[in-house]
This record gives sequence, C-alpha cells and structure tokens, in this order.
Amino acid sequence: MSGALVVAVARTLPWRAVGAGAAVGLLVAGLPRLLSVTVDAWLGLALLRAAALVFALGLAFLLDDPARQLTTPVPTRRWVRTGLRVALVAPVAALWWTAALHLLPAGARPPVGAITLEAAATAALGLAAATLAVRCTDEPQPGPSVAAALLTVALLAPLLLPARWDLFVQVGDPAWEAAHQRWTVVLVGALLLAAACALEPVRGLRPRPAS
Repeated sequence: MSGALVVAVARTLPWRAVGAGAAVGLLVAGLPRLLSVTVDAWLGLALLRAAALVFALGLAFLLDDPARQLTTPVPTRRWVRTGLRVALVAPVAALWWTAALHLLPAGARPPVGAITLEAAATAALGLAAATLAVRCTDEPQPGPSVAAALLTVALLAPLLLPARWDLFVQVGDPAWEAAHQRWTVVLVGALLLAAACALEPVRGLRPRPAS
C-alpha cells in the first residue's frame, strides 16, 4: 500500500462529522464534571451509552465520498479503501473512548470491559450500516440517512426487542452477563456484515449478443 494512497484517503475522510460526533460524545460523558453533580452507577452507564451512540452517529459518515463516482473505476479494491478509512479512524476512536471513560467519575463508571464491548458493537453497527448503504445505493454521501436510521433503531430497540433479548440491562442485574453475550453476537454480526458489504458486487455474466 503506497503512502500516496494513505494520504489521498485521509484527505477524503469526513473528519468534521467524525469530530463532531466525538466532541458531542465527550460533552455527554463529561456532563457530571461540567455541572458538578453527583452521578450514580445508573446515570453513569446511561451517559456512556449515550456517548457511544453519538460517536457511532459520527462514524455513520465515515464512507461518505463526494467523488465516489470518480473513484469507483480505480484499481484499488473497495475493501482496501474501506479498510484504510477504518484503520485511520481506529486510533482516534480508541483515544476518544479512553477520554470518555476518564471523564466520568470513577465511582459511577460501569465495568470497563462490558461497556467497551457495548461501545464497540454500537460503532460496528454504524460502520456496517454505512457499508451496506454504499453497496446497495449509488449515493456518494449516505451518512445523513445512515445516521438517521441508526438513531431510529437505537431508540426503538428497547421497545421492540423481546424481554429475553434486552441489551440495555443495568449493572448488578442478573441478566448483565447474558446481555453482554448478546452484545458480542451483535458486534461479530455487524463486523461480518461490514466485511461482506465492503467487497465489490459480483457482476453476473452477460449473455452474448446474437450473431
């Protein structure tokens, strides 16, 4: 992979959208410190979940590229270009999540491993939705539609999911461990969907014209 490709992809990344999601997410996580209020475990978990969702909404714009119709014929595979975008943003996401965790008072911080799993799954859902939109449509900037769909799913999921599939349990709930096993399924499923959609569509063989 050439350095020129890395630079070119980095220049086309929607840094403003990703940065806006990161900034608002940090603001949400840092509200207790800004307002100087006492936060319990329930509110701390809710704030981190909200921050993760906001950052995922920013990631929904990750594959936006106004010049997509011009870059489609290039020899570099789509999965390479998509993977490079993810690789460039991954360190930013890791630093952002570390900062979000530390902004929340330690006493209100849920188990780090479990809440990190939730955040990773939420981000993966945003990425999977973006790759699906790119694969199934010709829209060069599907980010707004993807973000709206992701937000709608996040708001409706607690209402529509069966009780046995409740993902948003509280710390100390007997179903906490089982819920995070389901979060693992969501994470793996979203990553597999994103990987599948990052591949170029297979074109069927065209019938030969009649002679």
